[in-house]
Amino acid sequence: MLQFALDRVRRQFGWKTGGLGAEELRRRHAPSAMTLAGLAKHMAFVEDGFAARAAGRGLGAPWDGRGWVENDRWGWESAVSDSPEELYGLWYGAAARSRAAWQELSADGGLDVVIADPDPRWSCNRRRILVDLLEEYLKHTGHADVLREAVDGVTGNDPD
Repeated sequence: MLQFALDRVRRQFGWKTGGLGAEELRRRHAPSAMTLAGLAKHMAFVEDGFAARAAGRGLGAPWDGRGWVENDRWGWESAVSDSPEELYGLWYGAAARSRAAWQELSADGGLDVVIADPDPRWSCNRRRILVDLLEEYLKHTGHADVLREAVDGVTGNDPD
């Protein structure tokens, strides 16, 4: 059910952020500095980051060499200079890698495997990480919904 819910909200997020040009993706709506471009890049980072954490491994390119906080700012700010093709490729690629990783992790020990962290407050099982990923999508799909409506009036939960 978690995978089903995650795939559904991924489709919604893809619809809310998809099919736009550079100007629409970069457009800000006061008072927020958030953009659809920033959301797409942030969620690509979240997909790769949460899957890496659940697997107990480090982040790969283009995220390696940056910390979580630094990555967070970098993604939001740098997205405005990325082309739509780069952003869509980054997010769709991360979502596909994450989907495959979660299927593998579910078969390899399951979601109750505990992921240790040097800071014991952050140790948790894979299921918690997957729920956190779903929560990130739900929150940011709501942001994308508001931003997309401001860009071109598109509303709703699913494409027609």
